[in-house]
Amino acid sequence: MITRRKALTLAGIGLVAGGGFTLLRGGDTGGVAGLADFGAANAQGTSAIEDVTLGDADAPVKVVEYASYTCPHCASFHNDTFKQFKADYIDSGKVHFTYREVFFDRYGLWAAMVARCAGNDRYFGVADLLYQKQGEWARQTDAASVAESLKRIGALAGLSQDTVDACLQDAAKAQSLVAWWEENSESDNVRSTPSFLINGDMHTGNMSLDQIGALVDEAAG
Repeated sequence: MITRRKALTLAGIGLVAGGGFTLLRGGDTGGVAGLADFGAANAQGTSAIEDVTLGDADAPVKVVEYASYTCPHCASFHNDTFKQFKADYIDSGKVHFTYREVFFDRYGLWAAMVARCAGNDRYFGVADLLYQKQGEWARQTDAASVAESLKRIGALAGLSQDTVDACLQDAAKAQSLVAWWEENSESDNVRSTPSFLINGDMHTGNMSLDQIGALVDEAAG
């Protein structure tokens, strides 16, 4: 379980530009940059950021997962549990599922930008690839290598290099995503990943299918 750290600074966001790597402002191009309060003044507005969801919006149980693409426990949940959870609870109409990205570091932000680049219909397919290959891209210490790895994942998902490049260079989108995460973290008191908001009650930590299933069944009454 990854505990909450402060959100990214503009310097910590970092965007990929062309074949190299560029920061929005200051900082260095090495590993994960320093983390500090983002500041609402830097945001371009969060109204354009939409939740990515699965299932029937009228389902009796609403599950919101807060997760980071660089969190090992989040990867474990998605690689080991989520497929069966989706089949048993989401596809069956019991759960309306919302996935909300957490940004503890710039690499997690970049990964989310690639996933969102694919659009809502293909988002979870890219998410699967990001979690399956987390050990290959998220543990690299060189930012340019991480960016290239994420571009390859985008290509595996059927995205063109030009499309992925444009998404990773979208500074306004990056700022809005970080501000959106900050709003969500404050409103739902998110302190660690993964966290699951189940009909308004917060539960934390990687869970087995039996564990999260029991919580859903309890919430359904």
